[in-house]
Amino acid sequence: MTTLSDIGVAAAINISSALLFFLAFAILRLQPWNDRVYFPKWYLKGLRTDPVHGRAFASKFINLDWRAYCGFFNWMPEALRMPEPELIDHAGLDSVVYLRIYLIGLKIFVPIAFLAWTVLVPVNWTSSGLEGAQIKNITSSDIDKLSVSNVHSRSERFWGHIIMAYAFTFWTCYVLLKDYEKVASMRLGFLAAERRRPDQFTVLVRNIPPDPDESVSDLVEHFFLVNHPGHYLTHQVVYDANKLAKFVKKKKKLTNWLVYYQNKLERTSKRPEIKTGFLGLWGKKVDAIDYHITEIDKLSNEIVVEREKVINDPKSIMPAAFVSFKSRWAAAVCAQTQQSRNPTLWLTEWAPEPRDVYWRNLPIPYVSLTVRRLIIAVAFFFLTFFFMIPIAFVQTLASLDGIQKAAPWLKPLVKIPFIKSFIQGFLPGIVLKLFLIFLPTILMIMSKFEGFESISSLERRSASRHYLFNFVNIFLGNILTGTAFQQLSSFIHQPANQYPVTIGTAIPLKASFFITYIMVDGWASIAAEVLMLKPLIFYHLKNFFLVKTEKDREEAMDPGSIGFNTGEPRIQLYFLLGLVYAAVTPAVLPFIIVFFGLAYVVFRHQIINVYNQEYESGAAFWPDVHFRIVLALIVSQIVLMGLLTTKKAASSTPFLIVLPILTIWFHRYCKGRFEPAFVKFPLQEAMMKDTLERATEPNLNLKGYLQNAYVHPVFKDSMDVDDDDEEILSMDLETESATVRTKRQSRRNTPLPSKNNDASSLSV
Repeated sequence: MTTLSDIGVAAAINISSALLFFLAFAILRLQPWNDRVYFPKWYLKGLRTDPVHGRAFASKFINLDWRAYCGFFNWMPEALRMPEPELIDHAGLDSVVYLRIYLIGLKIFVPIAFLAWTVLVPVNWTSSGLEGAQIKNITSSDIDKLSVSNVHSRSERFWGHIIMAYAFTFWTCYVLLKDYEKVASMRLGFLAAERRRPDQFTVLVRNIPPDPDESVSDLVEHFFLVNHPGHYLTHQVVYDANKLAKFVKKKKKLTNWLVYYQNKLERTSKRPEIKTGFLGLWGKKVDAIDYHITEIDKLSNEIVVEREKVINDPKSIMPAAFVSFKSRWAAAVCAQTQQSRNPTLWLTEWAPEPRDVYWRNLPIPYVSLTVRRLIIAVAFFFLTFFFMIPIAFVQTLASLDGIQKAAPWLKPLVKIPFIKSFIQGFLPGIVLKLFLIFLPTILMIMSKFEGFESISSLERRSASRHYLFNFVNIFLGNILTGTAFQQLSSFIHQPANQYPVTIGTAIPLKASFFITYIMVDGWASIAAEVLMLKPLIFYHLKNFFLVKTEKDREEAMDPGSIGFNTGEPRIQLYFLLGLVYAAVTPAVLPFIIVFFGLAYVVFRHQIINVYNQEYESGAAFWPDVHFRIVLALIVSQIVLMGLLTTKKAASSTPFLIVLPILTIWFHRYCKGRFEPAFVKFPLQEAMMKDTLERATEPNLNLKGYLQNAYVHPVFKDSMDVDDDDEEILSMDLETESATVRTKRQSRRNTPLPSKNNDASSLSV
């Protein structure tokens, strides 16, 4: 069993590693040659220049100003100095609202920790329930005396835990209510003040019905001119260009290698050679530069052929399109209403912004999405529940008994106090962390297979699955393995009527494991986040071997984005642990508070100086964040009810039943009151913004602005747009109604006469 000394050793190791990371970061960020790694966002905005230029030779590599090294932690107050409105302009609303999740953690857990340590810790510590003969088979430590397990069965002291559970619930709901209201207001204000973007005027239309007489493009134009007269502006059909995208990606990779070999030739004055076999390990030796030039030329010809095939082959045109309107109001009406008598056809939704579109999934037929999601649901079920078996096995091996059984020759070593404390307090957490290192990649692949059309929706789905996985395997899994595996011999040698008591008592005893896990996964990981060791190494490798132009240098220092799909589930796990153990084992709370405080400062610094958000969704993820915190609150109430039931507190436990009911009602209220602001765009807001734009920019060429916004990037990369095409794209929009000619022989999608009724054309 983990003791206080074991936790102390783990804390010392994690604090030392965190301080070491911070010290290394403070030194590395001051060096001129690392400036583009630790401040790339300012370079991308054009607000920072390279400090290497104009310096003495030695100063280009090492900062010789000794005064700069005096304030190792000056970056922390600098990160907190930028006000929130300025931060929204600088980094976007998504980044700012993501930071608020950490801030909510501090708002919730600092008052809760104060109450818990003031009321519950004395109540638990002054009892002696763990010394009773009825649970003598349970192994406990000093830290468990701070938990509810140390309170005697049928004790009146449980009223203190019940009163605190009510206080924790009401305070958490109050904080969530205020922040939901604040974020909803921030979102509406951000959308109202935001600059013009293509997605404000555009909807994504899917499941367009086939027509034997018209192409998809003509059908889309005809449908929206008929059903949205005076509002339809233009459209862009969706092409299946995935094969072309692979060619373009391969060409870019070959071009990078060509640049590498050209740079190598300049450095060594000797023409490099490579083998043409697998991974360059065998095959004919050829000149590397000539080989790559030849391969790039061949690939360029293939790209031209494939591009023409995609454009001219009707099979490459998918039954989907981006449709743009003359106003935000018209786009809002189209995106939020049913377009056809058949609710499965002409499905419309808000188009993601062009940066947010995941083009690879757009060609997936809409009818196959349900089948894909069913397959992934089954696969995720098996991944989640069968993953618990290897986790339990590895965790067992990482324990003291497991090591002694697997390697008896290590017994003298593990008896050393420091080694023993390291194994019991640090090793299980780090093993679990390493075991889950590939999980985010697996979940993102599963989300992509499901067919979501935007990067933001991919990250939100991956985050929700990651949270569920953490709940089952890290939270429930470690509790169950702790009682069912580690203490199995204790269960066998006691009466069957003692099993509920043992399980109920053992749940809070797992707090020591979660404390070590928070330190390993939270404290050390956050400290490593600010050091950015991987981007640092990759940037200098690319800068040395591949960078030839300023554009190459910008691509080499690309910092990426926050990573909502990996960061948010970890935060939610700490919300779950904090709320569950607040009334059970308050000793967990200080470790969680340290995590939230440290993470808030670090990620604020990263958002200001490093991360360049890949997209902007206007904080569309907030309803998911709110729901998961509410779910954690309900789980904490159910756990406390179960614990008090095993403690035979029959007279006081029924008073907890009302808490989940009130919490569910609170969630439903927030969902109805605030969630519409995150899934719909008010027509009133759209009309106000349109009116203001018409007054301030009466000569705006909106069609020229939107015409090319949703062209597949692979077409832009593979071939430049001709001047004649640019002239066509920038044509002024005619204000009169257009005349639409149609070849359709069916009245399936329009009430107007077709060719069968002696009408050769349709005038709208």
